[in-house]
Amino acid sequence: MANYNQGAQVEHEKFGFGTVLSHTEERIVIKFDDHGEKKFVTSMAVGSLKKSDRQPPVEKRKSTRKAKAAVIVPTAVVAQ
Repeated sequence: MANYNQGAQVEHEKFGFGTVLSHTEERIVIKFDDHGEKKFVTSMAVGSLKKSDRQPPVEKRKSTRKAKAAVIVPTAVVAQ
């Protein structure tokens, strides 16, 4: 069985290129470029994976912009 260390670049038949986030005997977690994070049973996933020699993608910086506060508009009260 191949050893997929954390940070290893892999290619999956269905999900494409990804980066190994964690790996144990039972489970492997991979973050795919186009499909997000997926968890697999290691023994089943190894047949669908092959190591890749590509460079890991550059992580985009998250926006630090603050969200705008909601504006509350008072409404008129109608007496009945």
